[in-house]
Amino acid sequence: MSREDVTIGIDVGTTAVKAIAADESGNVKARVRIPHQLRVPAPDQLEHDADEAWRRGPLTALEQLAQPSARAVAVSAMVPSLTAVDAAGRPLTPGLLYGDVRGQVPGASTRPAQPVPAVGEAVEFLRWTAAQAPDAVGYWPAPAVANHALAGEAVIDFATAITSLPLFDGTGWSSAVCAECGVTVDRMPRVETFGAAAGQVHGTGSVLLAVGTIDALCEQLVAGADNDGDVLVLCGTTLIVWTTISEARQVPGLWTIPHTAAGKSQIGGASNAGGLFLGWVDRVFGPGDPEAVDPRRVPVWLPYIRGERTPLHDPDRRAVLDGLDLTQDAAALRRAAYEASAFVVRQLIELSGAQVSRIVASGGGTRVQPWMQAIADATGRPVEVSRVAEGAALGAAFLARMAVGLETTIADAARWARIERVVEPRPTWTGPTKDRYRRFLELSGSRLA
Repeated sequence: MSREDVTIGIDVGTTAVKAIAADESGNVKARVRIPHQLRVPAPDQLEHDADEAWRRGPLTALEQLAQPSARAVAVSAMVPSLTAVDAAGRPLTPGLLYGDVRGQVPGASTRPAQPVPAVGEAVEFLRWTAAQAPDAVGYWPAPAVANHALAGEAVIDFATAITSLPLFDGTGWSSAVCAECGVTVDRMPRVETFGAAAGQVHGTGSVLLAVGTIDALCEQLVAGADNDGDVLVLCGTTLIVWTTISEARQVPGLWTIPHTAAGKSQIGGASNAGGLFLGWVDRVFGPGDPEAVDPRRVPVWLPYIRGERTPLHDPDRRAVLDGLDLTQDAAALRRAAYEASAFVVRQLIELSGAQVSRIVASGGGTRVQPWMQAIADATGRPVEVSRVAEGAALGAAFLARMAVGLETTIADAARWARIERVVEPRPTWTGPTKDRYRRFLELSGSRLA
């Protein structure tokens, strides 16, 4: 394989750093996964050891990929996140993650749900972090820490930066908001366009560092869910559901954002009913095969073990297990957990009001067959499963190609979209599952009920 064929994408995720090397057709030539700890010091806190997850993880992933002929590397990461760093770019404070109480805007719990992602969360992250480390050289989110570790460049992209509104106003860091938090603008990371060349990776000779972007955006680039009515379900630690629509419109409780496809928008949002919830179920309950359960003998589970984001926007909401009886075992509870996640998918689709044409699932959770089956059963629709589970890393690898002139437009990333398999809804399950979905809505207090 020629040197021009290979680029690398590194995804800093909630539970691991995933990295892949891809050729010009999007075929994965090598992959690695470097796990890291997700710390929950208190029920309403969520953090990383930022040195382990954001700095050492990407370096280890690049080393283990062993692709010296790669042309470029790009990093994707979850948002928002923040830590303080010293002059060497080493984190000094915990890496705060989305939904942590230290990012809660004062009085936010008394305000109605906002139709945009967590406005003000990054500001509160900065306020808390600056108070912990007032003499830090920088205050950086995860991709800036990773990019600095790789190439000495504390850089992020505009999409990542804009999620920190009003800290970043779309053109630059707000000196007034920074000052309010006790920091100066020069201690914030540089902001560039994703797909731009940002530097040279240490110790590689001539491998470029490209500017990546948000993990969900990278997954979208290579998922192929670009037409009206296409639903993209990102099955990671966070469950994210986007439905493609032709005209931007607002629905209470949902987010509406621009699609990477020209003239399109996406409506939906992020939920805690993904791997964060299902991983907890794995740790708490014993083994059991959800496929061996009687379709009529499954309880209903509200998956809000640490509040909910979209569509409830309620950090104080907690889980409920309804209809449990002596005939049910660990297998039934596991099926109920997968259904709970799938019910959130259906709820977000229905709230969007869009006419659905297809469902595409991406992310590491697509390798969990009972999860995919539950989504198919709960929605009553086939679920098309992406071939590459590391979708965010794959999308980052495409952006790396842009930095070295191998691609000219992100629209061409659609050619990397591949479907591995299709999971069909099962007639024996759709009826009972529909009944449980109605109960799920009643327990949630949803206006769809």
